[in-house]
Amino acid sequence: MNELDDRFLRIGEVIVKTGCSRATIYRMIADGGFPRQITIGKRSVGWRLSAVMKWMEAPPKFHSD
Repeated sequence: MNELDDRFLRIGEVIVKTGCSRATIYRMIADGGFPRQITIGKRSVGWRLSAVMKWMEAPPKFHSD
């Protein structure tokens, strides 16, 4: 992907692309394991496609204790 292809994804697109639920995405953000959303308007946020794709290439490994 080149810089010209990078765009913002809304939560619905992030859910479809990652296969994670909304709750899981926000939990991973809180835990530092998923890219933080960026404010793109007064009442809207998004995620850079490049950041989501980078996360998908090497998601953090979680283990149960």
